[in-house]
Amino acid sequence: MSSKNTSSKTILASTKTKTQKLSKDFSLFLNSKSKIESPYNKIVLFSSFLLLIIGIYFLSVFHNDFEQFSANKASTTLGYTFIVIAIGLFIFKAAFFVFKAYNYLKYKPIEAVSNKELPTITVIVPAYNEGKQVWDTLMSLDNSNYPKHKIQIISIDDGSKDDTWSWMLDAKDKLGHRLEIYQQPENQGKRHALYRGFNLGTGDIYVTVDSDSIVTEDTLRNLVSPFIKDEQCGAVAGNIRVLNNKKEMLPKMLDVSFVMSFEFVRSAESNLNSVLCTPGALAAYRSTAVHQCLPQWINQTFMGKASDIGEDRAMTNMILKQGKHVLFQKNAVAYTNVPEQYLGLYKMFIRWGRSNVRENLEMGRYVFTNFRSQGKSGTRILFISQFLKILMSYPLLISMLFFVMVHPLLFLGSTLVSILIASTFSVLFFTSQYKTTQGIWAYSYSIMYTFALFWITPYAIATASRRGWLTRELTVTK
Repeated sequence: MSSKNTSSKTILASTKTKTQKLSKDFSLFLNSKSKIESPYNKIVLFSSFLLLIIGIYFLSVFHNDFEQFSANKASTTLGYTFIVIAIGLFIFKAAFFVFKAYNYLKYKPIEAVSNKELPTITVIVPAYNEGKQVWDTLMSLDNSNYPKHKIQIISIDDGSKDDTWSWMLDAKDKLGHRLEIYQQPENQGKRHALYRGFNLGTGDIYVTVDSDSIVTEDTLRNLVSPFIKDEQCGAVAGNIRVLNNKKEMLPKMLDVSFVMSFEFVRSAESNLNSVLCTPGALAAYRSTAVHQCLPQWINQTFMGKASDIGEDRAMTNMILKQGKHVLFQKNAVAYTNVPEQYLGLYKMFIRWGRSNVRENLEMGRYVFTNFRSQGKSGTRILFISQFLKILMSYPLLISMLFFVMVHPLLFLGSTLVSILIASTFSVLFFTSQYKTTQGIWAYSYSIMYTFALFWITPYAIATASRRGWLTRELTVTK
């Protein structure tokens, strides 16, 4: 009995210590000037928590109205149908989350192979209006812990209107024969710049790196090691973190979002050998797999128009279609710049949204065929989840607007409480991975996305055939 009491006291003391430490860390986070330079950040964080508290209050006050509202809806055929569909979607989402969590727990990144085993690689860096950042990217690549005789670095200026070419020339002066630089006669788009690099490359593995990304010393060797361990591996996605997350609030929010998107979601997808998108910021492809689909990739069209966006998702789709494995390497990290203002953010999301619509339609053509000898079920489940987001986009938008008109305060309360519950997982996940309180930006990000970016998917569906990169003009602040 004495030992049980001692054990209980020890657990309580440990819990108390952890709680005090978390409270202290949170206090330091809010009062830190080095971590949060913009004075608006503290205001946004405070406002986010205030909104969540208001949401809890509204839901507690109006929860009886919610029950009455549900009862009234259930009494009509249309309302009953809506409730059945909503419950069905909730069950699927909950089951899908458990499915992802299970595969996440089973995931392990592949350890780097020896220098002797490492393949020859061609690193391709397309650049457009990037300025000095492309120089920083090229320097970080040259500093990689990778055998120099096994790496070819190619950078292609896609008709930039600024001093990007001058910085590439300076990098060439410093790196000499270790860097090859080329200049497109005019701006043709990232896809064409990569196409030129693929045709110039001599490596067994092609690595694509965005011109605003920085890699660590071990990034490249970790990224390409799966190709040696898994003969069926056709592509590998790198782990993307935010580079410019020291000052503005949007990059801080996106950094938390990226950790969830890559280290949780792609880890789960990787355990199924089916990562759905290898990011343009850092990805690797087996050269034979690339050349097998290269003509189709460069000539890809959607609704009769040439595709000039979503080249990374398209390449991933085509390699998955070949029956190859597409994996994720958590230990292959690249840091990339993201938009700091709302204008740049929503344009980036629109581009991603349009690409997602196009490639899900394309994926639907082969995912239920015998495209792979084994392991097709997981890929199909991932596709169904993706497609449901598109399919239910407009019904959910209409339902949301109807809810707002019928009972705005109840809508606000239930939505904010849902955000609190869902985002808490992101906060805990980020904190467990990086032992920092920066994860609380997940609350602000979810509130912003729900109320300021909810229109992105419906708009992307309606405008899926439109072209244009949207975020690479000189007016964008770097």
